[in-house]
Amino acid sequence: MYIACKNIKCKSLADKAGIKAGDKIISINGAEINDVFDYDFYTTESEIDIVLQRDSGKEYNVHISKEQYEDIGIEFETYMMDCEKSCRNKCIFCFIDQLPRGMRENLYFKDDDTRLSFLTGSYVTLTNVDDKELERIVKYKLSPINISVQTTNPELRIKMLNNRFAGDILRKIRILTAGNIQVNCQIVLCKGINDGGELERSLGDLLTLIPHINSISVVPVGLTGHREGLYPLEPFTKEDADDVIKIIDKWQDIFLAHMQSRVVYAADEFYVKAEKPVPEYGYYEEFPQLENGVGMLRILEDEVKEELNGRKGRKIFFRRKQRRVTVATGECAFETIKRLADMITEKFPGVSVNVVCVKNKFFGGEVTVAGLLTGKDIIESLENMDMGDALLLSNDMFKDDGNRTLDGVSTEELENKLAIKIIKVYNSGKDFVNAILGSGGTK
Repeated sequence: MYIACKNIKCKSLADKAGIKAGDKIISINGAEINDVFDYDFYTTESEIDIVLQRDSGKEYNVHISKEQYEDIGIEFETYMMDCEKSCRNKCIFCFIDQLPRGMRENLYFKDDDTRLSFLTGSYVTLTNVDDKELERIVKYKLSPINISVQTTNPELRIKMLNNRFAGDILRKIRILTAGNIQVNCQIVLCKGINDGGELERSLGDLLTLIPHINSISVVPVGLTGHREGLYPLEPFTKEDADDVIKIIDKWQDIFLAHMQSRVVYAADEFYVKAEKPVPEYGYYEEFPQLENGVGMLRILEDEVKEELNGRKGRKIFFRRKQRRVTVATGECAFETIKRLADMITEKFPGVSVNVVCVKNKFFGGEVTVAGLLTGKDIIESLENMDMGDALLLSNDMFKDDGNRTLDGVSTEELENKLAIKIIKVYNSGKDFVNAILGSGGTK
């Protein structure tokens, strides 16, 4: 194995040592270099011996003396230095397997790379990781690692992931926690499969790994309308969601008794499905599972309230032209967004907000989050509608360069088709209030 140098910084230590762009690094201080973690670890030393290879195939050695942790000036094609590791599973709940045909090719790639877990926060199953790789994670102190657990029942996990090597998840997590690696866990809950008693078993097994289990999210399986030939899964009902929340509440009390933290949290979707308000701000502690949709609605609501409390309202807009805007969102957040819009218009009577619930026909099924809405569905829901001065859309709807929806519709195309100015709103209450008020309102 080797990694190739893309560029050498001028007058850097590597440049002075004679290393050239295109040279391949074979080893550093006798250790094989496979990726960024190997490279970063072995170049921290003050004395390093590097074995390189030129395009001609000739190998040569350089010795560099430097300050500890000093950068030697080599740049690479990508930060990973090699290809991402793809998923070897065939999970019964895999969202990518449920994507309709004809989308961008990169959307169909399934990553399952522990390095990406550390670098970007993605969740991995550990099925393509051997003990040597786990020991490397411990050696390099790559913490925290985010793991898709699903279940700790070996036979059930093999079934859910369709991988005969998936059953030893607890043993692998124990290797990490024994090495003081902190772990965040995700459980994708499938009705009648890993919920109920199986969920309780999983939470009980993970309890034995505290204090190194930092957090656990329990999220409902995402079901699209494109499941032909896939494992039959059912959506959670209101009663099912209520049962899940009761189990989470029970185990939070148990975790609190052991480590003064709730540790396990249900995704916001369960509260929406159960028609229950999301818990208060303090309940989520440090919001460790925000990216899994745990506490997002609570943060948004509290941030909107805080922003409104810091603004003067009422008479300000009577001296100005009335502002009318439209907000388009998914079914999951619709009631919350509508309630927040009402709070804003109550304080600023000169503003009118129309909140539109866009049903996700593109994916179909039970897909209700705003981030998965497509340009086509937005256009069909809003075409020929008088939307006022601007259309507000969540920035999460736009992928790749931040300018196209999942089905490839650009911001410009949306504006032309709907004849309206589009304002992208980031996930913050302040941005939401500012987008609705425009230039109005004062601090």
